[in-house]
Amino acid sequence: MDLLGCVLSHRTPEGLVSGAIVETEAYRPEDPACHAYRGPTMRNRTMFGGPGLAYVYLSYGVHRLLNVVCEGDGVGSAVLIRALRPLEGRDIMALRRGRESGLCNGPGRLTQAFGIDLSHDGQDLTHGDLMISRGEPPPDIVATTRVGITRGTELPWRYLALGDQNVSVRPKTIEGRDLRHSWKDLRSTGLRSKD
Repeated sequence: MDLLGCVLSHRTPEGLVSGAIVETEAYRPEDPACHAYRGPTMRNRTMFGGPGLAYVYLSYGVHRLLNVVCEGDGVGSAVLIRALRPLEGRDIMALRRGRESGLCNGPGRLTQAFGIDLSHDGQDLTHGDLMISRGEPPPDIVATTRVGITRGTELPWRYLALGDQNVSVRPKTIEGRDLRHSWKDLRSTGLRSKD
């Protein structure tokens, strides 16, 4: 939830692209939908590497999905970035996506728009070309159930900026409302204020 409003940016040879995070999904080791559920493997090893790392994997052999590792070393937990509100580099995103609208309203769409691929797995998101920095939290944050999975679907671990047009899937039910950021805790994740 604390990632909502933060800014994901990627400095690429084509130019800078950035967007505000408007939707996330949490995955914890006790969750049967989490890649870390059965312990470390070659595919999920980044999830066990500590907070602030990018965990990028290939979904259904097609889409690259970006997650942020959020727990300490050895825990195996991450937050999937599901949607962004484009800020900078919309023309670059549109060229990569081959369209003008719906640039970042889904986890596979945003990685395509941002030029994120499997080579970014394990990168430190607190500095460098691909990074997350603090932004402005959305006014109305809600919790709802996750989508696009078959196990753990009842868990209300999807968080989104209610009413934002860039959210990938509108919530069917709202499990929690008026959730607020605890920005003071962002220091423990290694995220910095945008300079």
